[in-house]
Amino acid sequence: MPLTQITYQREEAVAYISLNRPEKLNALTPTMMEELRSVLADIQQDDSCRIVVIKGEGKAWSAGVDLSVFQEIKVEPGFKMWQDGDAVIKMLENMPQVTICQLNGYCFTGAMELMLGFDLILAADEAQIGDTHTKWGILPKWGMTQRLMNQVGMRKAKELSFTAQAVSGEEAERIGLVNKSVPLAQLQECVDDMVEQILDNSSQTIKAVKEMYQFGNTHSLPEGIQFELDYEADLTDKSQKLKDFKKNIGKS
Repeated sequence: MPLTQITYQREEAVAYISLNRPEKLNALTPTMMEELRSVLADIQQDDSCRIVVIKGEGKAWSAGVDLSVFQEIKVEPGFKMWQDGDAVIKMLENMPQVTICQLNGYCFTGAMELMLGFDLILAADEAQIGDTHTKWGILPKWGMTQRLMNQVGMRKAKELSFTAQAVSGEEAERIGLVNKSVPLAQLQECVDDMVEQILDNSSQTIKAVKEMYQFGNTHSLPEGIQFELDYEADLTDKSQKLKDFKKNIGKS
């Protein structure tokens, strides 16, 4: 599929995707969601890719669903844009690669719903993140209420939704909505450091642990504990390093 509203490049084991409608604050369109779904579907089948980083071009990550879309369709179950968005969020949550949101600017409404699907979110202090569904009289349909509640707690989630007020990257870190917030000028370095830390570890184990976390996110605590206990995987990509470590310990 030719890409017209996102860009994609690979640097060894890392896939970098940019939402690329800066003149429209990277507002989400049916075309953008279809392209994003297609690219992620290919990546999740690629064992050589270990990390996916998604950022926005210009001063926004994404301002949310382009309001002009609502003049033509309803982004709700049954429509392709809803299906693509739902699929993208679930891929971000379940694909074996670590997914990182490089949150460089505005992130509202439908874009916030996408953001909630990432494994890790690194934000600029200057970012503005908000659930503005109530401001525009639009119902969330990509799982926003459930994911937001799970990530920041019921009362804080209600506050964000009922007031439709945006929070900065710094405040988002304080309430646990993002992993870390740094000045925008340092965001790329922060993401690069996180990528390097992840690449130094076992990709097979990360894949397994991610699956365990996701299972626990949608099941009860006893079910999650049993799932972890029963989980089996052939972990070989750090076996030599572990052998060398044990050998050195024995010499000390």
